[in-house]
Amino acid sequence: MNMATKYFTVAEVNALLPQLEPMLGQLLERRARVVRQGQQMSHVLGDMRSNVGGADASAMVQDFMVIESLLDQIKAYGCEVKDLNAGLLDFLAEIDGREVYLCWKYGESEVLFYHDLQTGFNGRIPL
Repeated sequence: MNMATKYFTVAEVNALLPQLEPMLGQLLERRARVVRQGQQMSHVLGDMRSNVGGADASAMVQDFMVIESLLDQIKAYGCEVKDLNAGLLDFLAEIDGREVYLCWKYGESEVLFYHDLQTGFNGRIPL
């Protein structure tokens, strides 16, 4: 075990979820808004008669800044953001002497699964 490596326990992850879940929720909301804004901008740019407002671009930049800040805050807890679409966070752990990820998905009440480092979400195994 590397001295710098932080391994999480299930209890530690579950204790962090009340802090992480609201941040991840905000991140998912901002991401969805940026996607919508991008689609709107695409339509506007396709119609050259439209007047592209600076407020739309400014709001999009602000959302990107908030997303970046939230990502940094979430990562500061020591977890890895694996999938923003699904709201997946992984926490490095050891189970039976093997390095694995405890895998939590936004909306789950607690960490219920783990997976090998290479398998990802589709390889989740119940704890």
